[in-house]
Amino acid sequence: MAHEREIAEEQEFLDLALEALDHMRQGARSLRDSAAVANMRGAGDLVERDVVMGTALHRLDQLAIGDQPLFFGRIDYQASGNGANASANGHSNGAPNAKAVGDTYHVGRLAVSDESLNPLVIDWRAPVAEAFYRATGLESLGLARRRHVAIHANQVTGVEDEYFADANGELDLPDDEVRSATAEGLIEGGLAVGGPGALLAALGRARTGRMGDIIATIQGEQDQIIRSPLAGVLLVQGGPGTGKTAVALHRAAYLLFTHRATLERQGVLVVGPNPLFLNYIENVLPSLGESGVTLSTIAGLVTNVEVRAVDFEEVDELKGDIRMARVLARALRTRERALRQDVEIPVGRAIVVLRASYTAEAVERARRRPGNHNQRRSAVGRELATRLAHEYRDRFVRDSSEEINAVGELADLIRSTPQFKESLQRIWPRLSGQELLHDLLGAPALLKAAGKGVLSDDEIELLYRPRFTSSEEIAWTKADAALIDEARVLVGPRRRPRPQPKPAESSVLAGVDLDAYSGDHRAAALREAQRVALAQSQELDEAEFVTYGHIVVDEAQDLSRMELRVLKRRDLTGSMTIVGDMGQATTAGSSASWDALLEVLAPRREPARVDLTVSYRTPEEVLDFAAATLLAAAPGLEPPRPVRRAGTPPTVLEVSVDGFNSALVALTHNEIEAVTPGRIAVIVTGSRVAEIVSTLRAGGLDALDPRDQESRGLAADLVVLSAEGANGLEFDAVVVVEPSQIANRGALDDTSTTPRGLRTLYVALTRPTRRLAVIAGRELPITLR
Repeated sequence: MAHEREIAEEQEFLDLALEALDHMRQGARSLRDSAAVANMRGAGDLVERDVVMGTALHRLDQLAIGDQPLFFGRIDYQASGNGANASANGHSNGAPNAKAVGDTYHVGRLAVSDESLNPLVIDWRAPVAEAFYRATGLESLGLARRRHVAIHANQVTGVEDEYFADANGELDLPDDEVRSATAEGLIEGGLAVGGPGALLAALGRARTGRMGDIIATIQGEQDQIIRSPLAGVLLVQGGPGTGKTAVALHRAAYLLFTHRATLERQGVLVVGPNPLFLNYIENVLPSLGESGVTLSTIAGLVTNVEVRAVDFEEVDELKGDIRMARVLARALRTRERALRQDVEIPVGRAIVVLRASYTAEAVERARRRPGNHNQRRSAVGRELATRLAHEYRDRFVRDSSEEINAVGELADLIRSTPQFKESLQRIWPRLSGQELLHDLLGAPALLKAAGKGVLSDDEIELLYRPRFTSSEEIAWTKADAALIDEARVLVGPRRRPRPQPKPAESSVLAGVDLDAYSGDHRAAALREAQRVALAQSQELDEAEFVTYGHIVVDEAQDLSRMELRVLKRRDLTGSMTIVGDMGQATTAGSSASWDALLEVLAPRREPARVDLTVSYRTPEEVLDFAAATLLAAAPGLEPPRPVRRAGTPPTVLEVSVDGFNSALVALTHNEIEAVTPGRIAVIVTGSRVAEIVSTLRAGGLDALDPRDQESRGLAADLVVLSAEGANGLEFDAVVVVEPSQIANRGALDDTSTTPRGLRTLYVALTRPTRRLAVIAGRELPITLR
């Protein structure tokens, strides 16, 4: 239990650090204000003013930590340990009754210095902070003590100290601490985790519907991943509750801190499995002071494609197959074809004939040229028009003086005629990726020609869907988006990017709070916003892709090979962090294999792989209950080792079909009472979400589907989720409905299970942090009996 003296000591230091933080903010505000009213004498002054203004605004954004604690930990080095010589930035420990130690550092979410630039708080990402996360009893890294500090509303509410033995096995304890060390060098009763009290307190808090940062409780194996080098591909395999999502996001923040100049220029992309998941994690990076990271799904990377439909699972699996890349390439080749009949083209009062044989020769030559489809279209048009211009000149031009520039002018004239334009569109049409895919899927003959020898007849039939009458009506699916991206590579841009006109004030002020400024300051803030908007105003063709210096991929196990190709096109440097759990691969197109993923991404250097082996979030009772399901779904994977118990074993309720609805309402109500004010999720197979929402509402419970646009999303107290969309989410309590239906996913009958279905069930079972309940009106899967 924390001593009042220690809390008072940390409160005194917190007050000092907060005062210094206010001074830093005032300095940034002064810099902003001076830039706003500076006298401008020329273009150079304007540039300098804008740079200073941008720097000041960015600094103010960094220093705005809201109600988050300024710091959360402290490390005291041994008097002769690594810390004493590691840096001159530590401050002396002035704790009463403390024995002589080396440097002391407070670790927080950003660096804070006093007016003399002496550091008070170090950024959690700084090298010297590693010991806070990495030190263990076996490897103390020179620490004498590690302290976790609990702060709420700028008040220190508690401290937790861990003492480390020195090289001689001696503990350097305060006079009133009478405890001995274990053989490993930790005080007796300690857990094999850093800051066990702080960790368990964080894990025991009620969920809020949004993921928070974990900088106060990062564990050693997690910190090693976060601080891994930027270059290359890092694969992270982690089971339920291991914190792989949080680790990936904190790694993005760490890399931006360490390589800011490079990554702010090149960009950082975070890819998640669905919009609901992105909403769940969207506050993590801003809370760490990083707001310039792009968050997207794979489909979201494919511009101008609105996903409004869902494929049947067998169709989704086929569209994600790598063979579809070849099908698309062959489909495009069938659109590059010679005319079957000659076409007469009027030129003035004369007629020239575009012969089918001419077009066959031009198509054959164009196919051998490098470049994409739309690029080569121009070459086809120029070649045919020039040939017809020569024929016209030879037949109709008598005066040699008229030959000057005659061929070029005649070619331009021919290319402008409606007959030539129509013919060229038939020979080598200008296409978008959407048009190529829509035409392919809506034409049985084209599907058969493109799929012959690549797909079976049954697969070709699966792909067909009726054509839509207009592009606005097309209901694209998630798998279609990846195919459109592939098609765009083949067809290329339809036009060159053109800079856009200067944006109006209303369009550049999105996200800019001008109410915080007045007078000249407001005008300067507006100029800065306009400058940034102009820098981003060059419009890219939809077939031109934005690339990133580092890409973080979460739930990577669910990506199809075609989706992985989308990802690879956005990779600028070969630097990626890819996290997932092959035991939780639930999508139809997933290969559930790290080797298959690497085969598509083809990294430029040997990838590194690390495994997260400890589950911090998921309690022992839940992992033990779900272990048989994991063994059946993915025999080669070991479940993570839990660090805590919830104290409540999972509940399994088997009921009759007639009594199912009332039993579900009663069970859910019981779970709500048990974990209030926490969050509850009822997880069911996707086709029954609306039904279960209605059942719970009819029973008086305020249940909702968090995907509904007008709902409170995951912040609601009670949500109903599809098992297929639950990856990466966590709740205080979970009720799994009809596990046999979930495990049956993708089966040919209604009674058997599939590996994919069992993996989906494993995901559903491992979402809770405290309580798990299962309700079934039909026979349970064998793994749960």
